[in-house]
Amino acid sequence: MTYGPRRALQRTFVFGMAALFCTALAGSASAVEKGHRAPKFSGPSLDGSGKLSIKEYQGQVVYVDFWASWCPPCLKSLPVLDELQKEFGSQGFQVLAVNVDKDVEAAREFFAERGASYPSLSDPKGQLPRQFGLETMPTSYLIDREGRVHWIHEGFKKKDVEKIRSEIKALLDASPSAPSTPSRPAKRAPKSARQMKQGIDR
Repeated sequence: MTYGPRRALQRTFVFGMAALFCTALAGSASAVEKGHRAPKFSGPSLDGSGKLSIKEYQGQVVYVDFWASWCPPCLKSLPVLDELQKEFGSQGFQVLAVNVDKDVEAAREFFAERGASYPSLSDPKGQLPRQFGLETMPTSYLIDREGRVHWIHEGFKKKDVEKIRSEIKALLDASPSAPSTPSRPAKRAPKSARQMKQGIDR
């Protein structure tokens, strides 16, 4: 039996989600919750430029976003996070994405083609979802300047944008400003890179 591109994407999404849930359940770490100190983590940059660490953004407000190319809501959130990075970056705000695709090269091309202004780690083995106790994709953690989790956002819909913006702005307004560390923009994919179809809102 053959499937069209839309059906294939849906099947890939379902199987990917199932694999992620199994990975999360297999982990022994308890879930990170509001008020907890955010885990310290590092890993290879998705663009292959080196290593990324959350320590690089110490003293800033950081939005840690877990995403995957097989997750339609994640794909809708990418341009929104890019706009938020541009809007608040000069105020000491930083988006730090974590990609969990097993196919690192495909994820790299996908991310680069969208010209994101913020960096992404690559975690194909799912170690960070276990460390955070992730249960839903996408999930994002808004971390204050002291390194504590201020707010957790699960899933993504267009109506969530203003809530996300207001939480970021409130946290920035409530804490002293700090100089931001320039983001590492993702490398542009070559013109021959494989184009991947973006998903839809769930």
